[in-house]
Amino acid sequence: MYVAFDQLPPKARVWIYQASRPLSGPEIVSVMPALAHFADEWTSHGRSLLASAEFLHQHFLVIGLDEDVANASGCSIDASVRFVARLEQELGVTLLDKSQLAFLRAGTVYTVKHTELKAAVAAGTVLADTFYFDNTVATKAELDTHWPRPAGETWLARFFRHEEKNPALA
Repeated sequence: MYVAFDQLPPKARVWIYQASRPLSGPEIVSVMPALAHFADEWTSHGRSLLASAEFLHQHFLVIGLDEDVANASGCSIDASVRFVARLEQELGVTLLDKSQLAFLRAGTVYTVKHTELKAAVAAGTVLADTFYFDNTVATKAELDTHWPRPAGETWLARFFRHEEKNPALA
């Protein structure tokens, strides 16, 4: 059953899918009915799920689920991934690729390949206080309070400690 995203409780589970490029307003508007339909029809073992989906920052598809109503099963999670794959085709973007890390600078989202992160830190393109979209957040509360947050406060902190210990790499 569909619910507005802001009506999901703080402990609702979330899944974040990052687009390979910013989506335009018209693109997002065009898929809103599909997002609502998916959330409305999403089930787990025949039980309706209380769910929502929306795009944030023109880059991130976020699917939320109130697990107090019903938990997602492996099959229902597979169904959500199939839905995301269909959106990829419809929008002409990649949403399931996890190789890009997203950061926020001056109100603009930019990405760095995971394999190029060390070089970006050394070049000063990514700093400990650069806001990072940690797409591993698990709940709506974390999404609301820790997404994005300074890279040095996330799992990326280890990249900055290394730079402090070895200034020759900078």
